[in-house]
This record gives sequence, C-alpha cells and structure tokens, in this order.
Amino acid sequence: MMYLVPLIFFIISFIFSMLGMGGSQLYIPILFWLGMDFKTEAIPLGMLLNVVNSSSAAVTYMRKRLIEWKVAIPFSISMVIFAPLGTWLNINLPVKPIILIFGIFTGMAGILMLSGWRPKKGKLSSGKRIILGLSAGSILGLFAGLIGRGGGSFVVPLLYIAGLEPKLAAATSSIVVTCSGTSSFLSHILTAAKPDYLIWISTVLSVLLGSQLGSRFMVAKLKTNSIKTIFGIILIMISAILIIKDVFLS
Repeated sequence: MMYLVPLIFFIISFIFSMLGMGGSQLYIPILFWLGMDFKTEAIPLGMLLNVVNSSSAAVTYMRKRLIEWKVAIPFSISMVIFAPLGTWLNINLPVKPIILIFGIFTGMAGILMLSGWRPKKGKLSSGKRIILGLSAGSILGLFAGLIGRGGGSFVVPLLYIAGLEPKLAAATSSIVVTCSGTSSFLSHILTAAKPDYLIWISTVLSVLLGSQLGSRFMVAKLKTNSIKTIFGIILIMISAILIIKDVFLS
C-alpha cells in the first residue's frame, strides 16, 4: 500500500490547497494506519507535507495578491511562538491522549465543513484584528505542535470574522498554516522524528505538484461547497475510526 501514498497525497494536496489548508488531518492518520509510529514518524512527515502544500499554494496566492498581510502577520507570529510548546507536550504525553485529541480536532473540523456555517462577516478594526490574531493564533499554535496540525480548518472561519472575503481568507490562511506548520515541523524534527527519506522525498514531490495545480485552479475559478461536503464526511469518518479503533479498542 505504501507505493500508493504519493498518488493519494497528490489528490489530497490538490483539494486542500484550494481550501487554504495543508492537509495534515488526512496525511497523518493515513501514514499511521500504514504502519508508521504516530509520534516519531507520522506526525513529523505529515507536518512536512502540510508545510509543502500550504507554502506552495501561498506562492501562487502571493503572486495574485490575494493575501492580507496585516491579518496574516499577527496570526503567524503567535502560532510560530506557541507551536514548540505544543511539541514539548507531545513528547511528554503518552500516545493515546494525543491520538484522542487529534481525533476530536479532526471531527470538529469535519462538522464545521459539513454545517455550511459561515460566521457573520466582521468589520473589525486593525487593532481588533491584531488581538484576534494573537489570541487565536496562540491557542491554535499550541495544538499545531501537539497533534501535528496547521490549523487551517479553524483559521479560515476566524479570518472571515475578521472581515476577509472567503477567497482571501483561504489564501491568507495558507501563509498562517505555513508559518505554524514550519514551527511545528522544526520542533518535531529536532526532537523525536525518525525520517524515512525515500518516502519523504516521494510524498513531498507529489504534494508539491498537487498544491501547485490546486492553487492555480482555485485562483482561476472554484466552487468549494461540494468539495467541503465530501471532505467533511471523510474527516468525521477518520475521527471516529481513530477514536474507536486506536484509542478505545487498542
């Protein structure tokens, strides 16, 4: 099954790059179910792929001037600072609680996608946007380091609250997710990661290609409702399997 991973991850990166997310909520459980250790192998590689996906998409969005830097910077700074703290907690906690937190976080993201909920578009001042970015970014950064997530599922709605249009929110989220994911990945790679470089290189290349194609397609024209529905269902299913199979039945 491992030889199919690059193709699977290409599809995931293609779709998630259009939504302003890195895709680690799918990369990590797939790698775990294929036999990788959750803490030392699946999370570090999942975070690397998350960064490759989001940063590649961010380059496209920067060229098209879709990123709101005044909103992205406070989010990014706070997430970069708090991600290493989450990584420290990851190292010092047993595996099951981390899988449980990951499963709950993934399920919440799936429910958010399926609900079709859109927060009331805000008209926050520059000062309030900074406060929102610093406070929300701190919490999401902590979880990014703990469970290996970029936080895009929750960054996008928060950016919409801050006053960004949906497409701008997705594009700006790619920068935030890149910064938080990079901080989290570096924290993991410098502590407990055990790389398999052949798998790392093949999956990085497939994700890079998928994110470039997906982000370019999003810039041209995209209707995301059907995609969000499909992936919302997938995320909830993954959440349920992780919690039932790998927490309660293992």
